[in-house]
Amino acid sequence: MKFSLSVKDLDGSHDKLKCFHDGYALYFLTKTRNMAKQSFQYIQGKLLGKGRGNMCSYAKDVPDCNNQSLQHFVSNSPWNHRPVINHIQRDVIDAIGDKNKGSIHIDECCFPKQGTDSVGAAPQYCGRLGKIANCQVGIFLGYTKDSYRTLIDERLFLPKEWIPDKVRRRKCGVPWYVRFKKKTELAWEMILHAQKKNKVPFGWVGIDCFYGRDSWLRNKIDAQGLVYIADIPCNLGVWLERPITGVPSRKKGVRGRNPTREKVIEGADSIKVRDLKDQLDGEEWHHVFIRDTERRELWADMACPRVFPSENDSLPGDECWLIIRKDPKSKEIKYQLSNAPVDTCINRLGQMSGSRYWIERTFEDGKGIAGLADYQVRNWTGWHHHMTMTILAMLYLMVLSIDLGKKVEFLTVQDVKEIFEVIMPKRHVTSEELIQLILEKHKRRLSARHSHHRRNK
Repeated sequence: MKFSLSVKDLDGSHDKLKCFHDGYALYFLTKTRNMAKQSFQYIQGKLLGKGRGNMCSYAKDVPDCNNQSLQHFVSNSPWNHRPVINHIQRDVIDAIGDKNKGSIHIDECCFPKQGTDSVGAAPQYCGRLGKIANCQVGIFLGYTKDSYRTLIDERLFLPKEWIPDKVRRRKCGVPWYVRFKKKTELAWEMILHAQKKNKVPFGWVGIDCFYGRDSWLRNKIDAQGLVYIADIPCNLGVWLERPITGVPSRKKGVRGRNPTREKVIEGADSIKVRDLKDQLDGEEWHHVFIRDTERRELWADMACPRVFPSENDSLPGDECWLIIRKDPKSKEIKYQLSNAPVDTCINRLGQMSGSRYWIERTFEDGKGIAGLADYQVRNWTGWHHHMTMTILAMLYLMVLSIDLGKKVEFLTVQDVKEIFEVIMPKRHVTSEELIQLILEKHKRRLSARHSHHRRNK
């Protein structure tokens, strides 16, 4: 086992973070202020924090820092987050970009909220809770290569009821030009931006089940000449042979207008993928390598028939792969569609299928070590600023794990986070400063209580 890490390597990690951040410093210049110092402190606070973080905890941990300047930096400072995202994507290309092994992935993350004043908060399905709840929904684009992974873009979903609500829009600073877009449309925007704008290289697009069942997004990706691997629900209908479709003629004696909607007029009914699984011969199943894990290699039983999936309008789509993957131990079954070429080998399909695991790990990293879900902002600007700084912190952790990983095998981003907690300079709080911090927290609690009482009245 390789291990040649030294104290010198660790001591230089903080300087590397400063050098890394200096490459982004120009993006935090505004017409009136230079917010580069606050942006660096915000990242430091994320990397030093344990458990749920906020501006007060950052101010206690980071030298020469106060929570008001951080709050202004995130919530009100007018720096543009889009150039930062573009730079992040270019740095990801330099670090792990690969047009064959690299892949981009669409997934969403939900943030439960108590009130209705946070931008985008509304009763909607919350995957974190597994039910309809009051929450914000962020849609994210991630990049993975082997076990390396990070987020590279974000969008906030604005529910329909927010669009005509001028009062809440103005209160939360939602730009006038923002209109309602479906989640799949926001996902498609990010895919196109990464491919066209920043030339991010990737071999395929991974899609979460909610987005994968939408044929509109799959067809958009296919029309662009890109390969997708899309999770689908077990009740999605498919055909093994394409049925004949057309507009049925009106039956004699039936009143009403002539039919105009295209339907399946000849051929077998579609079959749910969970039922098709039981009809496959044993020869169609193969034992395929999926990916490496920390303990062992992961193998699965896979069958990959060619099918015609049911589209949103219940008509058959273009022929594609149906990937049925069964874990031999847990017996868990996963269903996916892919428009990979007909001559794609099953090992390649297995590699693509297994890559979806890493985007799920990316969200665990984001929440566990970069404070993705830990924020105290309510407005449009604050949400996008916080998510951009989180993505920037995640990128640095990944880059340093690659660098230090040359000297330590199996180094994880969690290991790198723990390194920062030890070697990064920390603020020494005096008694007077501690009293002031407690007083500020007390004032905020009192203000929140008064606001709550006013709303109840």
